[in-house]
Amino acid sequence: MGKIEKLLDYLNASPNDNFLQHALALEYIKEGKDTEAKRLFNEILKRDPSYIGSYYHLAKLLERNGEIIAALHWCRKGMDAAKEAGNMKAYHELHAAWEELSYE
Repeated sequence: MGKIEKLLDYLNASPNDNFLQHALALEYIKEGKDTEAKRLFNEILKRDPSYIGSYYHLAKLLERNGEIIAALHWCRKGMDAAKEAGNMKAYHELHAAWEELSYE
């Protein structure tokens, strides 16, 4: 059984587990399944805007797919969430990604 199948199996038992959904989205990205990854990141952040790790990965996925305005939006939202949580490491990573996108 591959990683995706295992994660899907775990998600059957805990369908709203942010960690599992985030891990599955990352595996989908590795497989080139960006649509599925995007759906999961959006689902996580809609349900739990404080799940900071998903902002960066969603923004980078959007950037890779040419959706620069959407990527900037998610970087900004992520920076706000990271600042609110006091997670300055995540804030700086998102800010660096936002600056990179702003100059494209």
